[in-house]
This record gives sequence, C-alpha cells and structure tokens, in this order.
Amino acid sequence: MDPPRTAPSRSRLGSRRCQAVSHETSVALITGAARRVGRAIALELARAGCDIAVHFNRSEDQARSLAEEIRRLNRRSHLIQADLNLPDSWPGIVHQAVEALGTVDILVNNAAVFHEMDLADFELEQWDHVFRVNVTAAAALCRHAWPHLRRRGCGKIINLADISANQPWSTHLAYCASKAALVSLTRALAKSLAPDVCVNAVSPGIAVFPEAYGADTRAKLISQVPLRRPGTSEDVAKTVRFLCIEAGYITGQVINVDGGRSIV
Repeated sequence: MDPPRTAPSRSRLGSRRCQAVSHETSVALITGAARRVGRAIALELARAGCDIAVHFNRSEDQARSLAEEIRRLNRRSHLIQADLNLPDSWPGIVHQAVEALGTVDILVNNAAVFHEMDLADFELEQWDHVFRVNVTAAAALCRHAWPHLRRRGCGKIINLADISANQPWSTHLAYCASKAALVSLTRALAKSLAPDVCVNAVSPGIAVFPEAYGADTRAKLISQVPLRRPGTSEDVAKTVRFLCIEAGYITGQVINVDGGRSIV
C-alpha cells in the first residue's frame, strides 16, 4: 500500500497541467554546467531559447567561457559558484538564479562525483560525500526550486542518472547506488509534483570517457555497445532538450541514451 501523501498535494498545486515549456522565456538552472555533458546541455538549451544559470564548483575558467558562448547566442547567463557537498550552499544556488534571471523554469541536476570504491575500500566519509552531492543536493535543489518551477504550471526537472543504476559495477559501489537512488527520487517526485512539474531522468551510457581510461579499455567498452560507437555529450543534451522543450506528457520516466548497451 502506498504511504500517505505528504509532499505537495494536487489541491495545493492547483488545477494547472504540465505542458511543453514556453522556452522563449524560460530559465534553466544546470548544476555542473561548466564542463562535459553539463556544458553541452547548457548550450543546447540556450540554442532552444533558454536563459541559463550556470552552476560550477572549481571550473571557473570553463564556466566563464561557457557564459560568453551563451551570450553570443543572444541568451542571458549567470554564473553561480557553489560546492554541492556543503548543505548551506543549496538554497543560495536557487536564490541566485532567481535574483539574476527572474525565475527558474527548468532544473537540470547534472553535477555528480565519480569515486572508485569496492567493499574492501569502503569509507563512510567518501560514501556520504557521493550521496550528498549525487542525491541529497539534487533533492534539496528540487525543493528550493519547486515554488518557481510550478509557477506557470509547466516546470521541468531532469536528473542525470546512469545506466549503472540498473547495471551496477562492483568497483563503484557508492556511485552506482547513488544513481539508483536518484532514479527512485525521480519517480517519487514525478508523483508528488504532478500536475505542474514534470520530472524525468536521462541515463547515459558512454557519453564522455573518464580521462584515465586507456585505448584498450575504451575499445572493450565500445564493443559492448550495439551501435558500436561511444555516445557524445551532445547525444545526451539533445534528449534533455526534448524532455524540457518538446515533451509535455512525459513524467516519471528514465530515458537511456546508451546506444543499446542496457539491453545487452
């Protein structure tokens, strides 16, 4: 039996229904936006007509470069530096985005930490760090952004998961478990925030190889992909764009962008 509903009820949210975002006037807040997949998502949404709040932690030079590129697309951008490992930073991220750009219509929880850890290497401090950044910060940002996301009845939350949520690796226990938790969070929020906010997850396979992966490791991983090629940051970004801009009747779903790897 489902537990009693305690998160925002339909009566509190009103009778509006989530539709495709009116993207010409939308503001997207993207965590970890300065590099790799986050950067591609920021540019894809800017090209679609969104103003972008660019969150970053240590990648200031890349963040400033991204902001300039967004402005060249005739969209507004605002930089927000914050360490997601620090709970006190969470409300300020949303507050800064709203102060600078007026609102938040789209929240993309992209930032994540990726630590190698098997059971023999288990360390509580590292485990907590992974979950705090990958799951708890994402949940907190959803909560702080929720009043703004629901304002027009068409808010969008996209959580960046990973196919390892369903096909975990024994060498990355905390990371895989955190991504599985993020998938569950996505589905729970889709129920509690409907009808005014659509909540979905995008689950990449190979998008950008870790720099430590050598040629042999990369070739082995690609051989396991039915489409026989690695994905790109742009592949992921285009899926995020679809869910944010085009899709008005999709919520609670996890879209795998993995070249078929999850069906092998």
